[in-house]
Amino acid sequence: MTRTPPMSVTRLRWWRWRRNPLRRHSDVVEAWIVLATWTLVLLVGIVAGAAAALSVDSSFAARRAQVHAVTAVLTDDAARTPPSGGGYDDGRVWATVRWTAADGSVHTDRAKVYPGAPAGSRLTVWTDPANRMVSPPPSTAEATLQSALTGVLAAASAGVAVWTGGWVVRTWRMRRRMSEWDEEWKRIGPEWRNYSSGGT
Repeated sequence: MTRTPPMSVTRLRWWRWRRNPLRRHSDVVEAWIVLATWTLVLLVGIVAGAAAALSVDSSFAARRAQVHAVTAVLTDDAARTPPSGGGYDDGRVWATVRWTAADGSVHTDRAKVYPGAPAGSRLTVWTDPANRMVSPPPSTAEATLQSALTGVLAAASAGVAVWTGGWVVRTWRMRRRMSEWDEEWKRIGPEWRNYSSGGT
């Protein structure tokens, strides 16, 4: 006694693309919708991710171009212990620093330094074109990481949006197909029941 080998999983998976008596036009349309959806998910995700990463990287580059590092000195001894209290504390204290700009003008401001730093200690601060002290720009590694993370998030978000649109279209097609089958069964059902019961 011979046994018929079961149909392969691959043939079952790709049955909408193969000619067979069970395949309908709606099956072919659904297959194309699935293919188009996943193709757009990849393309839109790649484009959106790359665009977001380049945008973030460009903004960081512009930020680095607008600020520059200068050497400042402490005007007084820094406090030996950081102030106690809640909130973020990096272990440093605020102290007054002085620096000379490229045009020769002298400026002072407050910056965070390590506790107990003596007057005259040198440190690097960042200033904008108006010679105002600003926060340091992100390093190259930090900017690269932030750009990459933003690109991944944008790619995922765009891909999910496209996939959701494809799922909505596919669901609408399936409901329409089920409605067509219901109407067809209403028309053929009575004839089938008469045939199965031996009627003519």
